[in-house]
Amino acid sequence: MTDGGQTVVLPVEQLLPTTTQPAPLWVRLSTGLEAAIASGALPTGARLENEVSISERLSLSRPTVRRAIQELVDKGLLVRRRGIGTQVVHGSVARQIDLTSLHDDLERSGRVPSTRVLDVTLANAAPEIAAQLGIAAEARVLKIRRVRFADAVPIAVLENYLPDAYADITAETLKAGGLYHALRDRGVTLRVARQRIGARRATVDEGQLLDIGRGAPVLTMDRTAYDSDGAAVEYGHHCYRPDLYGFEMTLVDRGPMP
Repeated sequence: MTDGGQTVVLPVEQLLPTTTQPAPLWVRLSTGLEAAIASGALPTGARLENEVSISERLSLSRPTVRRAIQELVDKGLLVRRRGIGTQVVHGSVARQIDLTSLHDDLERSGRVPSTRVLDVTLANAAPEIAAQLGIAAEARVLKIRRVRFADAVPIAVLENYLPDAYADITAETLKAGGLYHALRDRGVTLRVARQRIGARRATVDEGQLLDIGRGAPVLTMDRTAYDSDGAAVEYGHHCYRPDLYGFEMTLVDRGPMP
C-alpha cells in the first residue's frame, strides 16, 4: 500500500443507496460510504474522491457531503490528511491496559504496523529520565524516537529511553519489529510496568508528524517497564491521536471488605 493510496470512485447508487425509510441525505450518504468500507469496496488506505466531485455527481450541496464524511471521521473509519485527502482506515485502535507493545497490539487488531525512525542516539540522561530508570544523573542512555503508523496512517509519536547496555539496538531493528521484540531477542523478560495516561495539546512537531496540526488534542502515556529482576529496562513517553487510538480497561467491583 502506498502512503497516499488509490482514489476510489464509487457508483452513484452505492454512494447514495435507496431506502424505504425517510432519512436526511447526509445520513444516506454516510450509510452508503460506511457500507462500502465494511464490504471492502473502499479498502483500507483508499482515498475518497474530493467533496466537490461527490457533490457534483450526486447533485448534493457541499455541506451535506461534508457532514456525511465528518460522521465517518468521528467514527474513526475515515481520516483527513493534509496533501492527501480523505482516506479509509479500519477504525480506532483500542488498546488494553496490559504490558504489551503498540506493534503487537496493531498486529493483533488486524492492522499493518510500520515505523519511521526519527532518532536513535546515545545521550546523557536528563535528571527526570535518570530517575525513571534508576540510574545516575548524566549516565548514558539510548534515546529512540519514532512515528508509528497503522495501515500507513500516523497514530503515535514514541520516545523511549534505555540504559546504554542496549545501545546495540539499531534503526533497522526497530523498523523490522517493535522495541519489545528487540528486547525479547536479547533475552529480556518484562514483568511489570508503571504507567500514567493523560491528555494535552500537540506541539508543533507532533502536530506535523501526526497530521493533526499544532494544538490539536493528543493522548499521552508515560511508562517505565521492569524486568524479572526488578531493574528498569525502558522509560517511554508517547503521544497518540485520540481519533484513531484509545485505551481500554476492565473495572471490577470487589464488594465490601469482610
